[in-house]
Amino acid sequence: MLRKCSLGLLTLVISASLAQAEEYKLNLGLFYANSDSNILVSDTKGGNFPLSFEDDLLLDEKQFLPYFEFTYDFNERHHLYIDWKQLHRTAQTPSLEKAFQIRLDGVDYDVKAGGKLQTTLDVDIMRLGYGYDIWQGTHYSIGATLGLHTMFVKTEFEGTIGICVPDNSSAELCDNAIANPQVIDENFTAPLPNIGVYANYEFYPNWQLMFHAQYFSIKYKDVKGSLKDIKIGVEAKISDNWFLNLAYNYYRVDVDIAETSTQNNQSFKVSDYSIDYSFTGPVFSVGYRF
Repeated sequence: MLRKCSLGLLTLVISASLAQAEEYKLNLGLFYANSDSNILVSDTKGGNFPLSFEDDLLLDEKQFLPYFEFTYDFNERHHLYIDWKQLHRTAQTPSLEKAFQIRLDGVDYDVKAGGKLQTTLDVDIMRLGYGYDIWQGTHYSIGATLGLHTMFVKTEFEGTIGICVPDNSSAELCDNAIANPQVIDENFTAPLPNIGVYANYEFYPNWQLMFHAQYFSIKYKDVKGSLKDIKIGVEAKISDNWFLNLAYNYYRVDVDIAETSTQNNQSFKVSDYSIDYSFTGPVFSVGYRF
């Protein structure tokens, strides 16, 4: 299903490139993010709890992010867009308060409380899509979008980490903590197709109010996820080609990858690798039309 959505979106891009372009827009700026991210891990009793990257692992909660957007408008009503946001963070926890267990690539790892742990969480988000103006007027336009959000996520833990081994009663024990530091990491790409709406309204000469909202939820095999992307802002034209943008963006994405095992020709879930990620904050950018 995801492959079909990606191929369909690529077909739109190729088809659009054959049409006569009317306008290109390039937007470069900064996003001040207030981040909230956590991962679902296990405790020593076999239960699950969310581990906060900001509160428990001390990653920066607030920081500036680079922002890039490119838009191609053609045939009056048609638009192609691509944008990119990036959030890379690393922090060291001098004394971990909570012990936790996590399964990566089919292996259960145990992180003890009280030890040092260096954590890296790198998230890159690409938004690619097509928009069409359904209604147009002298000072406004309202349309719909079809797009693809893709998250590129790297999670890395470095410290004294043990490997869990099952005993005869099938309970997970983690008594063989490795004395030497080691690194465990997980990289995955989460493509999430989306649909949305947008609206633009020129409320004063050279001043425009802009809004978009995109949403999607999907479950495919062992992967499920959802996203919400809402942005509202003002664009001011300062010359024939240059403009300024000030907006406020709410973005939230949940990605859940189930780890399964097969025994006696039956598959059953043994754990989840789940990331719940959101950021909210103002966006400031400078743009150029050509």
